[in-house]
Amino acid sequence: MAENEAEIYVLEDENGDEVEFTELFSFESDENGKTYIILQALDPEVDGVLAYTINPADEAGELIPIETDAEFDMVEEVMATILNNPEI
Repeated sequence: MAENEAEIYVLEDENGDEVEFTELFSFESDENGKTYIILQALDPEVDGVLAYTINPADEAGELIPIETDAEFDMVEEVMATILNNPEI
């Protein structure tokens, strides 16, 4: 894959239909050392973004669900900061 090509993640929606997502951004938490990935659907009609943890050393790119409410709250705070500050 060329360096400028984004990896495509194919996930199933609540109806079992496949939806393609691409990475909006990722970050590593200083608090817990985990790496998080924020995904956005390629289809503009699909609303919202999804957040997962990933293991950067895992070449398969397995998406791992966020485990706790506190962890999800931290990810939401980072997402809000990044998405509301175009200079970042």
